Amino acid sequence: MDFFLEIDKQLFLILNGLHSSFFDQVMYYISEKTTWIPLYLVLLYMVFRKYRWKGFLLLVFMVILVTLSDQLSVLAKNTFMRLRPSHEPSLERLVHIVRGHCGGRYGFVSSHAANTFSLTIFINFLIGDRFRFMVPVMLTYAVLNAYSRIYLGVHYPGDVIFGGLLGVLIGWFVYFLWSKVIKYTKSPKVFGGY
Repeated sequence: MDFFLEIDKQLFLILNGLHSSFFDQVMYYISEKTTWIPLYLVLLYMVFRKYRWKGFLLLVFMVILVTLSDQLSVLAKNTFMRLRPSHEPSLERLVHIVRGHCGGRYGFVSSHAANTFSLTIFINFLIGDRFRFMVPVMLTYAVLNAYSRIYLGVHYPGDVIFGGLLGVLIGWFVYFLWSKVIKYTKSPKVFGGY
């Protein structure tokens, strides 16, 4: 395990060391949740366009999705208690931190990665057949968010990889639940079917 943690640390130092004042600003804004509000509004439009009134039910599933990914990633942080690179004493003065933001004490797994990948998987299952162009857009959104956390010095690569994997599982699980509910609502006995 120590071998893999050391590789993770060295890879972090390489990736975090590739910085410039321009990308400091870019990555800071990529990591901000409010930056992505226009994307979320477009997604809502697409969801309601495809699912009509069931879009309101879908919003409940999205809340469940984000709550699950966020809370399970926090549970992992509090369970594994792996210090973020920005809090690791052995990396003091080696970590490039943008705008003094160090994040909470623990970083495994990345909540940003879990949240963005869960949303990406869920949305791609929901609308990928009708709006195929959104598949690479959503994947880019998730990967950029995950990488920005390494760039900003608040996560190791392992934190974002396992956060992303957690997000993929949650996204798939919530979509599985949604597919069961949507199949039930198609029944003529429920809301008159489709």
